Amino acid sequence: MPPAADTSSTFQVTIEPSHRTFTVSEGESLLAGGIREGINLPYGCKDGACGSCKCKKLSGSVVHGPHQAKALSEDEEAQGFVLTCCATAESDVVLESRQVTAEGAFPIKKMPTRVTLMEKKSDDVIRLLLQLPAHEPFKYHAGQYIEFMLAGGLRRSYSMANAPHTLAAGNLLELHIRHMPGGQFTDVVFGSMKERDILRIEGPYGSFYLRENSDKPLIFLASGTGFAPIKALIEHMQFANITRPVTLYWGGRRPADLYMTDWVTARLAEMPQLRFVPVVSDALPEDGWTGRTGFVHQAVLQDIPDLSGYQVYACGAPIVVESAQHDYIRAGLPVDEFYADSFTSEADRTTLTSA
Repeated sequence: MPPAADTSSTFQVTIEPSHRTFTVSEGESLLAGGIREGINLPYGCKDGACGSCKCKKLSGSVVHGPHQAKALSEDEEAQGFVLTCCATAESDVVLESRQVTAEGAFPIKKMPTRVTLMEKKSDDVIRLLLQLPAHEPFKYHAGQYIEFMLAGGLRRSYSMANAPHTLAAGNLLELHIRHMPGGQFTDVVFGSMKERDILRIEGPYGSFYLRENSDKPLIFLASGTGFAPIKALIEHMQFANITRPVTLYWGGRRPADLYMTDWVTARLAEMPQLRFVPVVSDALPEDGWTGRTGFVHQAVLQDIPDLSGYQVYACGAPIVVESAQHDYIRAGLPVDEFYADSFTSEADRTTLTSA
C-alpha cells in the first residue's frame, strides 16, 4: 500500500518594502518561519504579550493564537495588524515591516554554559557571568537576548549586558537577573544556584540593537534591569567609535534600583557624547536622594518636548515601554524610530486572550 500523501501546506510570506520572502509551514508562526530562514523581523517576548512584533498585513489571511489584548486589540486586528509571533498563515501573506534587517540574522544556537560569577549588585539584582564553550563561537548584536532552557520545557529570557567584542577577553556573557519572588528561575538563582553550575541556553534572539544607518541623536530609556541591554549598546558605541549624541535616562523606584551608576559614571569620563539622567520615583527620606524624581519616561519629555529629530531605544517594564511609545509618538517621534525590548514576566504572559 503506497504511503499517504503529505497534505501539509506551505505559504510564502513577503516583507515590504524590503521585498524579502520566506516560507512558513501550516501551523508555524510567521515569526518562527522568518527566524528559521534568517529573516530578522522585529520581536520581543515571542509569546503574544509585548506587541513588539506587531506589523501591518497588506494581503493574505492569518489566524491568531492566544495573545494579550494590549499587544493587539480587536480594533487593530480589524485594521489588518498582526502579531507575527502568534499568527499563522492560511494563504500567502504580504506584510509591511520597515525594521526587517537587510542581512541574515546570526545563527541561533543551543549550548551549555558554566556559571563563573554571581555578584550581588543590590538586594534583588545579581550580575551573572556565564562561560561559553571555547570551541563554539557565539555571535550576537549588542542588545539581543538568550533563553535559558529549563526542566519541563520552561524557558526564561535575559538580555546580554555586554557587547559582543568583550567576548574576546574571556568568552563570558554578562546578565543582570532581578529576583521575582515565586519565580521558578529567579528563586533558584537567588537560592540554590552556585558558581560552576551548568545551564543550557539558546540564542541570540531579539531585534533590539542599534541601527547604525542614522546620525540622529539617541535616547536610551531604561527601567530597572532594562539597563542590561542598554549597557551593551553603550559598550558597542564606545568600541565602534560611534559619536552620535546619546542621553541615558535610567529609572527605578529607589536609588538602589540604579545598581551600576558607577559603571555609567566611568563611561561619562570616556565618552563626551554621553549624558546620564538618573530618575527615582519613590525615594524615601533615608535615601537622601537629591536628583530627578517622577516617572523616567516623563523626564525625557520634560527635557525634550519635541522628539521629531530623535531615535529612541527603550527597555524595561512593559508599562514604561508602552507609556513611552504612546507619549513619544504624540511628541513627534516617528513611529519607526522607536525600538523597544519589553521585559515581560510570566505573569504578563499568562494574561492572554484567545483569538
